[in-house]
Order: sequence, then C-alpha cells, then structure tokens
Amino acid sequence: MNVNMNSNPKIAVFGGGSWATAIVKMLTENLDRVGWYMRSDYAIEHIKKNNNNPNYLSSAELKPEKLDLSNDINYFVNNYNVLIFVIPSAFLKTELDKITTSLEGKIIFSAIKGIVPETGLIIGEHFHETYKIPLENIGVITGPCHAEEVAMERLSYLTLACQDQEKAKMLSKLIESSYIKTKISDDIIGTEYAAMLKNIYAIAAGIAHGLGYGDNFQSVLMSNAIREMKRFIKKVHKMKRNINNSAYLGDLLVTGYSTFSRNRLFGNMIGKGYTVKSAMMEMSMVAEGYYATKSAHEINEKNGAKTPIIDAVFNVLYNGKEAKDQFEKLTHKLN
Repeated sequence: MNVNMNSNPKIAVFGGGSWATAIVKMLTENLDRVGWYMRSDYAIEHIKKNNNNPNYLSSAELKPEKLDLSNDINYFVNNYNVLIFVIPSAFLKTELDKITTSLEGKIIFSAIKGIVPETGLIIGEHFHETYKIPLENIGVITGPCHAEEVAMERLSYLTLACQDQEKAKMLSKLIESSYIKTKISDDIIGTEYAAMLKNIYAIAAGIAHGLGYGDNFQSVLMSNAIREMKRFIKKVHKMKRNINNSAYLGDLLVTGYSTFSRNRLFGNMIGKGYTVKSAMMEMSMVAEGYYATKSAHEINEKNGAKTPIIDAVFNVLYNGKEAKDQFEKLTHKLN
C-alpha cells in the first residue's frame, strides 16, 4: 500500500508487550515489512518459529515473514523513519538511553499511556524536550481499544493525534483494516493526558467494585470522572475540545468497565483489601495507573483543578489511607 509521503514510511514498533504486539498485528495487515524491537531474544526466536508472542497476547497470530525482529534498538533508529514506541512509561527512559544514533528527522508516535517518571512529562513532551523533536513530528495513538480484542479481530476504534494531520492520516491508513477503524485529532496534549488519566479512573472503578459498590455508583463515578478529566486537562492546556468524543469518553468507559482492564483489576484487588505491594506482585503486568496517579497528583498540586477522584486514589495508593474510608468520603463529593 503506497502512501504519498516524501519518503516511503518504514515503520518500526518498539516494545514486546500486549499493546505492541497488537499494533504490529494491525500494521502487518497492510505492510510487507514491519520493524519490531524487543529486548527478549527468546521471544524473537519463538515468534520466528511459532507465529505468536510467547509472553504477551499469545492468541494473536503474527506473520513472521513480514517482521524484521531484533533486540538492537539502534538498528531500527538507523533503518526506519516512523518509530512507534509502546514501552511502558516506567521503563521508557532506560530503553531510550540505549539509543546512540540521532533521532533527527524521525516521526515519533507514542502508544504509551502515562508519564515518564524521571522527568514528569507526558511522552510527547518528553521526546520534544529531551530529544528536540519538533511537535509536528510527534503523534499519539490511543484507544478505546484493548489488545485482547484486537487479537480476536473484534471491531476496535483508535484515535491518532498529531499537530500535522497528514502524518496522522498516513499512519491511520496503515493501521486500518476490516476490524480497525481510526479517527484523526490535532489535540495531542489533551489526547495524551486523557489516556493517562483514564487509567487512574479505572483504578477508582476497580476499588469501588472491590469495596462492593454497585453499577449505579459506577456510572456516577464515571460521569464525574469525565468532568474531572475536563477540568484537569483544561488547566494543563487550554484549547477547544469536545471531551465527549470517543478518544476521551470511549477510552474511559472501556477501561472503567471492561474486565480486560489491568488498572481496574489492580483497583479491584486494593478494594478487596490487598496491599499495594501484594496487588502489584500478584499481577504480572504493570498497572500504568499506579504511576500516573502520583504524576497527576504532582501536576495538579501546581494547577489546582478540583479532582476528588484522583485525590482519593492517591490517598489510598501513596498515603496508606483505607480505601473504604476514602470512598465513603468520595460519595459525598460526587454529584
């Protein structure tokens, strides 16, 4: 499939987890060659022989003949021009520190939800400030979408945000297929913060469920969460945006209500009385919302938006407060 860009886009995906695997699957529907960086030699060898990722999203059938696999990150920076990062934000800096080749002129898309803990920046800002990548060369890929549903080829929707709409359109054409539909947005900052905040609200939904609150409270929690998100994002970056469109609201609902959501699962365990440490050990995957809660709390200390849900989750996860008491108080603050 040819795309009218100055150069033919050579796309590489960085990360070996579920979401990276799902994005690789989408791209190989349209491209003959997709670069794929992951750290695990074992996984690389397994994919070549068995058509699936042994560690994550093993149900997704892959096409190894279309994959250029390696654990050398600089090889992909040298040979590819559109780089999609899908490494959990907590580990991103460690991986980026291995890059010795210049990122100049590269188009960077982030499918990472969260903040780089070392710098406190969302991913796009991190690339812009640390690597001086111009904002028009940075994009974001967000849901409402679950890797598990992509593996089953169930109809899923993605939003691609970039200041330069042409780049978002270019990538969306390469991601779309019979089961993936895409939308384009120019609100990269709002889209990225929404993706991060929704993981916190998913933890809140999980805690509420674990504590025994029913569907009625869940819907009140979610409708308050979307308004809280609006207040938070407005303080960070003021622009005209419709918070009800699917990048914001849909993503939040999928994460808050779906059983596939690891953040919700994590919250559910906390609500049922697990300590933060034991809940994390029980889960093999990182709950991004755990880190996001701390970052959002710190950002909002400067900005001062009214965020009772984030505050309650922060108190439970970081201040050792009882979930039961915090949510009891929260019920009086929601409307």
